[in-house]
Amino acid sequence: MNQEDYASEVASEADPASAEDAEATRRDAGEAESSRASRGWWDRNADEYQSEHGAFLGDDRFVWGPEGLDEAQAGLLGPAASLKDKDVLEIGAGAAQCSRWLAAQGARPVALDLSHRQLQHALRIGDDVPLVEADAGRLPFRDGSFDLACSAYGAVPFVADPVNVMREVRRVLRPGGRWVFSVTHPIRWAFPDEPGPEGLSVAASYFDRTPYVEQDEQGRAVYVEHHRTLGDRVRDVVTGGFRLIDLVEPEWPEWNSQEWGGWSPLRGNLIPGTAIFVCERD
Repeated sequence: MNQEDYASEVASEADPASAEDAEATRRDAGEAESSRASRGWWDRNADEYQSEHGAFLGDDRFVWGPEGLDEAQAGLLGPAASLKDKDVLEIGAGAAQCSRWLAAQGARPVALDLSHRQLQHALRIGDDVPLVEADAGRLPFRDGSFDLACSAYGAVPFVADPVNVMREVRRVLRPGGRWVFSVTHPIRWAFPDEPGPEGLSVAASYFDRTPYVEQDEQGRAVYVEHHRTLGDRVRDVVTGGFRLIDLVEPEWPEWNSQEWGGWSPLRGNLIPGTAIFVCERD
C-alpha cells in the first residue's frame, strides 16, 4: 500500500472533519476501540505535533516529558556509557528522537509506534534507526530480544489493558532488563487540563478511572486516554512481572518557560505533571 492509499484508508476509518468537532466525554473504551482511536488521532495530528514540539524534542534528544528532564542527565536507563552495544526497544517512539540519541551512545535501538504518519516523520529526520509499525499490546519480537525498553509518554496512557503491555515488554526483555516509561502524573486527572490559574482547582475525582474520550457525531472514539491512580500504576508494573526500583516526579526547572498543553511553569511549580516508572525484569 502506498502512502496516498494509506492516507485515504485512515480518512475513511475516522473522518478528520468529525474529529475536529469531537465531543469530550468520560465513558468506557475497550482495547480495540482505544487502539483504533489512537492510531487515527496520531496519524491525523502527527504533522501538527512535530511542527509544534519538534524544536523542543530535537532530532536526537531523549527527553522524558514537558518538564524537559533529559536522559543524558537523569540516567534512568543507566549511565550513558553503559548503553553501548545494548539492544533497546522504544515504544511509542513518534519521530524516534529518543532512539537517535540512544544510537549516538552506541546502543542498537528499534523505534516502534502505532502511527504510520509519526514514523514517516522519523524517516523525514533520518533513516538511521530501524522503525516498526505495531501495537504495544502485540509486540512483533521474539522472547528475550532486548536489554532495555523505554517509552516517553508513548502507548501506556492510551491503552485499555496496561498489564498486557507490561507483560509483552517483559516477554521481549532479557533477564535483568530495565523498562522505563513516563506518563501524565495521575494527580493531574483531578485538575482541568489548563496551563493557567483555572488549572489549579480540583474539578474531578482523582479516583474516577473512567476513560477520557473524544468522539465524533456517530459516537465513535477519535481520541482515548485512560486514567490510572498512582497505586494502580504500581500494581500494573508488579502484576506485569516487574520490580519497581524508582518513581521519578520531575520538578519544573527554572530554564523552562514553555507551555505544553496543560503543562506550564505555573502549574509545574505547584503540582507534578509527569511520573516516570523505573522497572526491572527479574
